[in-house]
Amino acid sequence: MFAAYAASLDPAHPLNGLELGDRPAPQDRPGWTTVDVRAASLNHHDLWSLRGVGLAEDKLPMILGCDAAGIDQDGNEVVLHSVIGQTGHGVGPDEPRSILTERYQGTFAERVTVPTYNVLPKPRELSFEQAACLPTAWLTAYRMLFTNAGVRPGDSVLVQGAGGGVATAAIVLGRAAGLRVYATSRDEARRRRAVELGAVEAFEAGARLPHRVDAVIETVGAATWSHSVKSLRPGGTLVISGATSGDRPSHAELTRIFFLELKVVGSTMGSKDELEDLLAFCATTGVRPVIDEVLPLDRAREGFERLAAGDQFGKIVLTVNNG
Repeated sequence: MFAAYAASLDPAHPLNGLELGDRPAPQDRPGWTTVDVRAASLNHHDLWSLRGVGLAEDKLPMILGCDAAGIDQDGNEVVLHSVIGQTGHGVGPDEPRSILTERYQGTFAERVTVPTYNVLPKPRELSFEQAACLPTAWLTAYRMLFTNAGVRPGDSVLVQGAGGGVATAAIVLGRAAGLRVYATSRDEARRRRAVELGAVEAFEAGARLPHRVDAVIETVGAATWSHSVKSLRPGGTLVISGATSGDRPSHAELTRIFFLELKVVGSTMGSKDELEDLLAFCATTGVRPVIDEVLPLDRAREGFERLAAGDQFGKIVLTVNNG
């Protein structure tokens, strides 16, 4: 079957290891379900995999892709939850949690197999392309906002780095949930887009906000860390799920964190139950993922190049023609 996969790892030039071509189709295994992929979306996790972060050399070649929506063996339209081993379903009881493509072949292919536990019904209100955006970036944003930040309607939230998949999701979900959302970006066009999506205001990176916020959604890392901490009210919460600019800020702001009793919460992906809630939230409210571009699978390299350059606003989706 045709697939986009990591053939080698290169920390400095990750796209050097990306190959497109034939790979073995998944084999049936007890407790697992094979899905014909209709759409899959790119995440920064795919670029990190090509750099060798979370993906070991002995796992190569590895089909990339965490997220997908498609058709299961019974003809049902489904969405995949890409956290494997979280509950022991379909794997050994002592297997640690992993994200699809760290141990198991991914979704940038005509077919993928996952534990049956990880297969959820796709709401009819969502297209395959829309549903394929949800299991990583949008689920991460959902968990950051509603589980780990614990915000409620009327609270204020700062979202750093408008344009990235998680940040874009947080703006849209926050607005739909009645939050006052502020956003930052170095790019004027992205700031305008953030306001169009529901941010009250969007500022240049590092700019002073009108007031301190209840929570910060942080995925940028070192470049925005100090600003994130300084933007919180006393007792506020900073939730971090990524560090695309690096994980070693020059100013950790430790004094401010303990003196103002700020909370710093790490967040990774989300549970199957949270994905079910997110799917229902989108289906019932009319919220839809922001899609930057849709490409056929055989043009996956273009999507990776756009993601690596940081040119996208929202999700890049790959579609698969299974005949």
